[in-house]
Amino acid sequence: MSGRTSTGGPRVVSLVPSLTEAVAVTVPGALAGATDWCSHPPDLDVVRVGGTKNPRVERIVGIGPDLVVANEEENRGPDLDALRAAGIEVLVTEVRDVPGALRELDRVLTACGARTRPRWLDEAESAWAGLPDPEHRTAAIVPIWRRPWMVLGRDTFAGDVLARLGVDNVYAGHEDRYPRIPLAELRAAAPELVVLPDEPYRFAADDGPEAFGDVPCALVDGRHLTWYGPSLARAPEVLGGALRAG
Repeated sequence: MSGRTSTGGPRVVSLVPSLTEAVAVTVPGALAGATDWCSHPPDLDVVRVGGTKNPRVERIVGIGPDLVVANEEENRGPDLDALRAAGIEVLVTEVRDVPGALRELDRVLTACGARTRPRWLDEAESAWAGLPDPEHRTAAIVPIWRRPWMVLGRDTFAGDVLARLGVDNVYAGHEDRYPRIPLAELRAAAPELVVLPDEPYRFAADDGPEAFGDVPCALVDGRHLTWYGPSLARAPEVLGGALRAG
């Protein structure tokens, strides 16, 4: 049944793991449901509503939320339309870069009942605003899947994160945002570095680097690379260390 939470704010279902974490730590008690992929905070105890691409719409409707938070890239339009048709308000975020992520987080948290701006969001903004200009820039490819190989292309949040840390995506000018590129072509692009996150595909020391021969590979935390939420505050430090190690 729909109704306000004990804090007077809306009952919320989140279909985006990073937004789930942001809402959970900022507006405790606001979340009534989240996807099966919402892994942070680890002790989150809410109704699970399926995946980001295949949420159980009937279960969400049954929860009776006042608001569903979603993302135009992670969630499918037909699912969001079905929720709207059931009379549920849906807030859809669109994130392409770090400044945009900070703005969207502010908007989401306000809609979810946050009365003040959280400290972690101020810390994240300061962390990214205070980055020095990189002394050197590195041309890299950023695989996000294999079998088939897929990489970051144009206009992505993760690509902007890396660019601010001195890593230029070789495929930033590709017409697709997540192009499928044969491995032979990836090797022929002659990157100086290969950035391998542990999500959505879980690249590891024995699963990924061997495909690129002697090219240095940086294994990075996918949460710090692709999530926009509390992890943004430490992302420059965490990713910077991993990139240097690569």
